[in-house]
Amino acid sequence: MDLVTIWFILIAVLWIGYFVLDGFDLGVGVLMPFIGKDDLRRRVMVNTIGPVWDGNEVWLLVAGGATFAAFPLWYATMFSGFYLALFVLLLALIIRGVAFEYRGKRDSQAWRDRWDKAIFVGSAVPALLFGVAFGNVIGGSPIAPLEGTTADNASNLNFVGNFFDLLNPYALLMGVMTLTIFTTHGAIFLMLKTRGEVRAAARTAALRVGLVAAVAAVATLLWTQAFSERVSITLPMALVAAVLWIGALWMVLKGRDGWAFSLSAGTILVAVASLFVGLFPNVMLSSIDPAFNLTVTNASSQEYTLTIMTWVAVIMTPIVLAYQGWTYWVFRKRISTSMIPPQPSAGRADDRFAATK
Repeated sequence: MDLVTIWFILIAVLWIGYFVLDGFDLGVGVLMPFIGKDDLRRRVMVNTIGPVWDGNEVWLLVAGGATFAAFPLWYATMFSGFYLALFVLLLALIIRGVAFEYRGKRDSQAWRDRWDKAIFVGSAVPALLFGVAFGNVIGGSPIAPLEGTTADNASNLNFVGNFFDLLNPYALLMGVMTLTIFTTHGAIFLMLKTRGEVRAAARTAALRVGLVAAVAAVATLLWTQAFSERVSITLPMALVAAVLWIGALWMVLKGRDGWAFSLSAGTILVAVASLFVGLFPNVMLSSIDPAFNLTVTNASSQEYTLTIMTWVAVIMTPIVLAYQGWTYWVFRKRISTSMIPPQPSAGRADDRFAATK
């Protein structure tokens, strides 16, 4: 296995890690106005993800950085073509991060309500747009050589469409899938991390949204087989993902929170893995002509760059995983509205660490 293949696999692993971990963060944010009927419930919800949400987003940063370094033409084509959509996505993530830190800065219910709405928007928009972006990578984008050039040199290939080309039916369906999957994943996480009325409301939300997610996921993964070059592998993977999702919802019904979350995470893992398996050896498909596809070969960096990156990854990855695992262990306890102290005075960011007491 050569280095370009290894780095394609590593980037797939990074995206899987991000969707599994930050997926439930985004889901909790989407559920804020529905489960968080009052300020106390919303504070419980923020507390469940407060210690881990920023660490989860590291996976996104590393995935983007690895793509830039290992496959610069993939990165350049995707970011130039999806510029407006990705700008909106990143702006939403920034607003979400600011909202977590600022909601407790003033002793004002109106102030906190506005930031809670920002958490909802900053979670729902990325949950939708991540799916739309991946839909255009998997389903194909208008990529062609620059005028007056040929496709012999991959650096001549460029995105030649516009923003509305990204809003195609397959990409929008993929967006609905990620939005509903992440929302259900977040509801299951709330079941795992809370007690009382918040857990009960999360269970109801997981069952209701989970059924919608199941329909969207089955439709999306079956449609994806039309773009896959390895249907004999990706179709069984899609079926496994469907079985895992049904198992997750069954465990929600039975109140087995740990199993439900594990199966939900497994669904995301297998589903995203199937997308990357079906995409390989391409990294972006051209909807104009398959000859204009970007592949792991023509879009990659030089071998020396990949070698240096591999050594850095071998050294740093275990450290990052150990630190993040330790964080989850420290903040592993369930919380409820009865455990939340009085609203902190202005100037204190939040009470995210109350659950450790």
